[in-house]
Amino acid sequence: MYASGYQYHSSPAGSSSSVAVLHERPAQGATEGHREFGLLLEHGPLAPATARHEARPVLASWGLDEDQIYSVLLVISELVTNAVAHALPPVILHLRAVGDSGRIQVHVSDGGPQPTPATWAANRPADEHGRGTDIITALTDQAGTQLDAEGLIDHWATLDAL
Repeated sequence: MYASGYQYHSSPAGSSSSVAVLHERPAQGATEGHREFGLLLEHGPLAPATARHEARPVLASWGLDEDQIYSVLLVISELVTNAVAHALPPVILHLRAVGDSGRIQVHVSDGGPQPTPATWAANRPADEHGRGTDIITALTDQAGTQLDAEGLIDHWATLDAL
């Protein structure tokens, strides 16, 4: 759904991440102030950190303050972690600023459930699991999951952040 029509670029200069940055641009067919950013992430344990690292300057350029950026990055981290721990590739992050509404949409698309959890995730202590849904619920106005037009599973959340 969101990956269609994006132009894929290599990581920004100086970045050591293994991602394809999807072109940042105003949302197609959207009203003034809509902006989008997307990122194709490597499916692995470094994906959450890479997503946070790449998203931070974009969110700052959209006018979010440090507290707002922190909240959005925490939601990104939880959704990407779930995608790499419990789903098949690809892992695609999409951010959208919805005009002057002050709303940020976070979407993480993945290839659907994998038969067994990733080894690195399954081997973590029990007290490091199970809080992601509570964190997302506490920080967002809405969240959900849907099948997108390309057959990927889209996990999304909306925050009042601007």
